[in-house]
Amino acid sequence: MITEVLTQALSSALADYGVKKAVVSLEHPVEEQFGDWSSNAALQYIKQVTQFAQPKELATALVGKLQQTLKTNPAIESVSVAGPGFINFTLSQSYWLSQLERLGAVKDARELIAHSGAGKTAIIEYSSPNIAKPFTVGHLRSTIIGDAIANLYEALGWQVHRDNHVGDWGTQFGKLLYALTTWGDRVTIAKSARPIKALVELYVQFHQAAAENPALEDYGREWFKRLEDGDKEARELWQWCVDLSWQEFDRIYQQLNIKFTENNGRGYGESFFENRMDQVIEILEEKLPQEQLETHGGYYGEGEDGAKLVFFKNEALPSLMILKKDGATLYSTRDLATDYFRLQHYDSPTLIINEVGAEQTLYFKQLFRVEEMLGWYQSGQRVHVRHGLYRFKDKKMSTRKGEVIWLEEVIHEAHKRALVLSKGNEASAAAVAIGALKWNDLKSEAARDIVFDWQAMLSMKGNSGPYVQYAAVRAQSVLAKAAKTKTALSNTYQFNPQEMVLIRQLDRFAETVEQAAGEYAPHHLASFLFELAQRFNVFYNHQPILKAQAEKRVVRLSLTQATARILRAGLKLLGIDTPEEM
Repeated sequence: MITEVLTQALSSALADYGVKKAVVSLEHPVEEQFGDWSSNAALQYIKQVTQFAQPKELATALVGKLQQTLKTNPAIESVSVAGPGFINFTLSQSYWLSQLERLGAVKDARELIAHSGAGKTAIIEYSSPNIAKPFTVGHLRSTIIGDAIANLYEALGWQVHRDNHVGDWGTQFGKLLYALTTWGDRVTIAKSARPIKALVELYVQFHQAAAENPALEDYGREWFKRLEDGDKEARELWQWCVDLSWQEFDRIYQQLNIKFTENNGRGYGESFFENRMDQVIEILEEKLPQEQLETHGGYYGEGEDGAKLVFFKNEALPSLMILKKDGATLYSTRDLATDYFRLQHYDSPTLIINEVGAEQTLYFKQLFRVEEMLGWYQSGQRVHVRHGLYRFKDKKMSTRKGEVIWLEEVIHEAHKRALVLSKGNEASAAAVAIGALKWNDLKSEAARDIVFDWQAMLSMKGNSGPYVQYAAVRAQSVLAKAAKTKTALSNTYQFNPQEMVLIRQLDRFAETVEQAAGEYAPHHLASFLFELAQRFNVFYNHQPILKAQAEKRVVRLSLTQATARILRAGLKLLGIDTPEEM
């Protein structure tokens, strides 16, 4: 790759001035007239090179050496100094012609992505809705961000296991079972149009009643203890709630085109680890006794009220409760059992990613630290990708209060609006609707909160899924109208400014995928695709393609073909389909 040539040459030039084993980086200049790549190496290493007083002086000297080193390389047009000491590299027209040929040589743009993850295994956990609770727009975030991250890692050659850690266990089920047996009617619920909504109403009713009578919380805990102890009635009621919930989940996942690979496509829910938690408790007692505080940085012991916790040395983190005072388990117990299972079942996975809301940040710090103390995983192997919330304009959504926006309703509304945009074309409307919803989320940094607004969420203009989809459809439409030609690209062709703007962006596809995966940030790919769509639209509106003269026609059709393929492939990595027409 050209970046390797440039960084090696720059490191060698720095070594001539006494900087050994320099680590230099390259980035694209904000203003493309300054070149294709830029380095701040002179500013970075000026303090180690005593013969120069200013970074610009060192940069000038380095450029002199680079010009000699790279003068025979046909890919390099020029090397120059800019500003206080930046070194800029401009690539040659012959280089860009070779890149255009490379782009045209693949039918699927994903073939351009290097398999840097070959031989590595990643477990990516996302979506994780709760049984007997609504699938809301809040769940949309984890579902589509996690799916996009999984797609990115697969594109890099990783073996990816897609897990859905469904919330199907815990004290909340004790509350629901109490409410169901006290106020509910299973026959009526099962026959209702929205069974899950009926269960949610019971859950809300419990919390309203508990606000008046706190003793109900104890009844809820008793029902969950019965569930954990294998009580026949509790288990049968719980399984009934699970089955009702999966009817809705399956329908929504199909609409969103979301799939999971583990446990027959349903993922390993919390209940799967019901009989695996005792082993984790034994491991904690064995490996983290109090006398090992100095060695492991924490210990497992009893709190003042009899609950079992992991305490961290010097209170670096708040203690993490593992068992309640009555012996009931918590999220932490089940998550430790989950990650111990993964350690054994997947033969020491390279990376485990949890895509979960930002409000769980402290909890995951505690969990990861405990797993490091136990020697299960090294620092960096466990990653929490956090997302912000969808919010109403004046309050947070809460299942307890019944203030939620059901995802099915959002999908239905998106489809209705997309039908208008697609002039009644059902196939196009489905792709546009889901694309609009996913893009609305993925275009922004995941950790940011998103204020829920129908107009903003379902906008079909500007920085939106439909805008990028339309650019891909437009490019493909041009290609469909072009007669097939075998004319080769001329090795003397000179790109005009708008062609250069487009080819530069096309060339950055693979590196953007690497960046998006490495930073667990699909928004980098979304930003790239939006910029590519904008550049192509400018190119399309100002440069004749089909009516261009022979040599220009070949080049511009090649640029159009590369654009269509990269837009389609990039959208696919984000979980968005490209319709055949719009």
